[in-house]
Amino acid sequence: MTIEDFPADRAAALHRLQAFGPRMGHHYARGRNTDLGPGHRADVSRLSPALRHRLVTEAEVVATALRLHGAEAAGKFIEEVFWRSYWKGFLQLRPALWDDYQAELAQDLARLEAEPELRAGYDRAVHGATGIAGFDAWAAELREAHWLHNHARMWFASIWIFTLRLPWTLGADFFLRHLLDGDAASNTLSWRWVAGLHTAGKAYVARAENIARCTGGRFDPAGQLEEDAAPLPFLPPSAPRPLPGLGPLPEGPVALLLHEDDLHPESLLPDGVPDGVKVRAIAGFAVPQARSPLGCAPGVARHAWQALADGLARAGRHFDAPATGLAPEAVAGWAVGHGLPVVTPEAPVGWTAAALEGLGIPLHPIRRDWDAACWPEATRGYFAFRQRIPDWLASLRLSPASA
Repeated sequence: MTIEDFPADRAAALHRLQAFGPRMGHHYARGRNTDLGPGHRADVSRLSPALRHRLVTEAEVVATALRLHGAEAAGKFIEEVFWRSYWKGFLQLRPALWDDYQAELAQDLARLEAEPELRAGYDRAVHGATGIAGFDAWAAELREAHWLHNHARMWFASIWIFTLRLPWTLGADFFLRHLLDGDAASNTLSWRWVAGLHTAGKAYVARAENIARCTGGRFDPAGQLEEDAAPLPFLPPSAPRPLPGLGPLPEGPVALLLHEDDLHPESLLPDGVPDGVKVRAIAGFAVPQARSPLGCAPGVARHAWQALADGLARAGRHFDAPATGLAPEAVAGWAVGHGLPVVTPEAPVGWTAAALEGLGIPLHPIRRDWDAACWPEATRGYFAFRQRIPDWLASLRLSPASA
């Protein structure tokens, strides 16, 4: 199998962004659903791991698309960038969905220990031994390359749920442990969407004809799939809460605490911060093993720590301050040692946010303008959310990426 690489530093991510820029228009719109396999994916950006860690920001990616193609020609690409913000906002307004997923996952992991038939089916799925050629190839690619084409993710999740009849939480956990771009919102809510748990009466059912056509004939599971499946029982999510407000930033010298959810410190401090705010000390931590009770793949943990190291190096240069990576248990001592108020990028609902809460130190989160604009609008379905995209393109700062 050809193993694709994914940058864990900003310089390489910027190179990939600029290289894909010319294809963000009609090439992406026409080819985004086609997956010809590793090494043959010219019409998808493969930027999701960089975006997940904000080695490049959503604003930079969208600005590139607008500059090269304009809003209409790049419309489909721009919409897909906003999908990620929609999922994050949807979970931010309904944090109980993450808690419910974790509780249901714990129950289903316990079932694996108690039900040999379920364990056997699960083991066949995660080791790519189901006999469904496409599914087995995607399982292998996920384990080895830690990434899948978006359409393949949908096919995989649908086959897992409706053909193999495995609990959706175990599939979501398998993805989360192996995807470089795995995050609590996009992963959990996408699996719920496929299962029919996001919108009443609507599920995504993989069809052999679609797989054969969109893989260029590489895979054709005719007769192997359940193509007449009903959605899983639907329970409407709780009503969205208001997006919690954040307090003002402290004035004077501060310390900056980075984490794997936001590693572009150069653009972190918003316009209008007090003139006296100066970053005097920098640290960072990551807890990729907290993604799951089963931890995560070594390559996923390594990628997160490499991205963090790159963010810390750039932060040190940008703010002309010492920067160091720390284990979570060392952060409190670092904070006490310098005695400065600690600012940090706001972490969306997930394991990093939980780790920040567990540090036991006062924190002053910084919410990016992009998130402040998008997250409160994720109250209903995506199609209502996307109606706001023209307004956001006009109002948000969309500066071209720079090294």
